[in-house]
Amino acid sequence: MPHFISRRRALAAAACTLLATPSAFAVNAASWTDKPIRLVVTGPAGGSADVFARLIGEALATETGQTVVVENKPGAGGAIAIKYMLSQPADGLTMVVCASNVLTEVPLVLKGGFDPLKDVKPIAALAKGTSVLVGSPTLPASDVKGLVTYLKGKPGQFAFASYSAGTSSQYAGLMFSKEAGLDLQHVPYPGSPPALVDVIAGRIPIMFDGLTTSRSMIDSGKLKVFAVASKARSPQLPNVPTMTELGYPDLVFGNWMGVIASSKMAPELVQKIHSALAHVGNLPSVKQRLLANGFDPIEDQPVDKLGPAVREEYERNAGIVKTYDIKLN
Repeated sequence: MPHFISRRRALAAAACTLLATPSAFAVNAASWTDKPIRLVVTGPAGGSADVFARLIGEALATETGQTVVVENKPGAGGAIAIKYMLSQPADGLTMVVCASNVLTEVPLVLKGGFDPLKDVKPIAALAKGTSVLVGSPTLPASDVKGLVTYLKGKPGQFAFASYSAGTSSQYAGLMFSKEAGLDLQHVPYPGSPPALVDVIAGRIPIMFDGLTTSRSMIDSGKLKVFAVASKARSPQLPNVPTMTELGYPDLVFGNWMGVIASSKMAPELVQKIHSALAHVGNLPSVKQRLLANGFDPIEDQPVDKLGPAVREEYERNAGIVKTYDIKLN
């Protein structure tokens, strides 16, 4: 049976290694590689990308019969991980696991030294992350209307957290502040976990966060959830209204989670890796674990559709950055 060694449990190790025994699918993947596969994560341990990478990495190791190494290289809005990947051969042995926002949001306000539309190629999108407006349990408000009234009562005294500057977490917070007539300051953090610590403690009242990292704290009552930043309600939070329902139709954010690689990778290799990842993402056991961790599984999208979709989202966010005058702190 495969086993997964958590990086947090093996602090002396340089990375986490997944060891797997070959399965029937390994025959199909054998022509991809017979060497260890490295999945570099753009976020810190415990964040959405990290949770997703370990889940997918474990399944990929089992299905391919290869060793999969998961390594966190957070910082610079994902640029550290991506630039490291680009420094390696484009042979499918080193790829990046991330949310699509490292390509469609962050580069608009934080120059990372790579072109998100030219230097990298989306290989597979395997799940979708839902964005939610969460707040401290100490807040007296129980809904968005009450929250706005409370925050307006003390102008200039409150802030909102984000899991990184230049992400939808910042975009949504600024948009909400302006559209609701608030005066909230932006406080960026290096990932969701440290931001949520301050939100839970009441040092910062609210944050737009991914459901993946907030879900357990919502369920335990450590966080209040006010709304979902989407047009349709989340099947995981069916009783929570959307920002669209509440009169904020522009507050619609959701990133896919997946794997990207160098654009220099040969097209035939891209297709082989895509097929392997698509197979993993379609496994019932993987879908169940994605749901359990706050992700919504999505249907496989061909590689030739992912690139144009990234460009379309990038251009949409560029419009938001210009309209709301969003700048790096």
